Amino acid sequence: YVFRIYSLINKREVTIKAGEYTLVNTDSIPELVDLLDQGKVIQYSITLVEGKSFKEYRAFLSSQKLLVDEIDSLSDGEIMRKLGAIGKKPEGLFAPQTYYFKKGDSDFDVLELAYKRQTQLLDDIWENRADDVEVKTKYQLLILASIIEKETGAAVERPTISGVFNNRLRIGMKLQTDPTVIYGMGDAYNGNIRRKDLTTDTEYNTYTRYGLTPTPIAMPGEAAIIAAANPEETKALYFVGKGDGTHYFSKNLKECVDICQL
Repeated sequence: YVFRIYSLINKREVTIKAGEYTLVNTDSIPELVDLLDQGKVIQYSITLVEGKSFKEYRAFLSSQKLLVDEIDSLSDGEIMRKLGAIGKKPEGLFAPQTYYFKKGDSDFDVLELAYKRQTQLLDDIWENRADDVEVKTKYQLLILASIIEKETGAAVERPTISGVFNNRLRIGMKLQTDPTVIYGMGDAYNGNIRRKDLTTDTEYNTYTRYGLTPTPIAMPGEAAIIAAANPEETKALYFVGKGDGTHYFSKNLKECVDICQL
């Protein structure tokens, strides 16, 4: 009744929008009416981190008490069907970034935002890719970006690592990257990768198989997708970690072996 009377007195139409509001800085009836009329509800934030798997995203979202639980009872396939992406594998298809939500929103709502964001990003970046990129489709670009994401310890090296993988794809050389092997091991991975693991064939083992993995191996961020689409021009075919998150790049294996022995 207070709002109806206020509307009549002030000759304005007021529509009260349901939601959760903070009234800390609301000192008058006009301010309160404006707040409810404009629907300025409390916004919460959640950050999906680069390099995580869809399994890890699911677990993280399910742990968020402020979100309505919707995906816990759904299989991966059911989630993708609900997104209108029937038959697609979820890995790699959700953009890592910070999203905002209000009380009453669900974990599926956040996934939907992330899916739409990644789809748009991939479309835009693919349209502006370099002429010499070796991948042939947007999905292959996403796969390569996910591998770059997992291999990169220093952001500045993404284009160079992309250049190395682009070179290997061009000459038909195996990618030979540990993160793909680890992804293929699934729950069998305990934090250590052994020589036996590198030689045990799985569809994700890039030491035993040529070309890209069948799906992405993680959620690549925008920077990794851009790097995949714009590989640095380099003659390097190999890289080895320096121990500080950066790598030494070389066009021959011997140099990398020598660095490892220092």
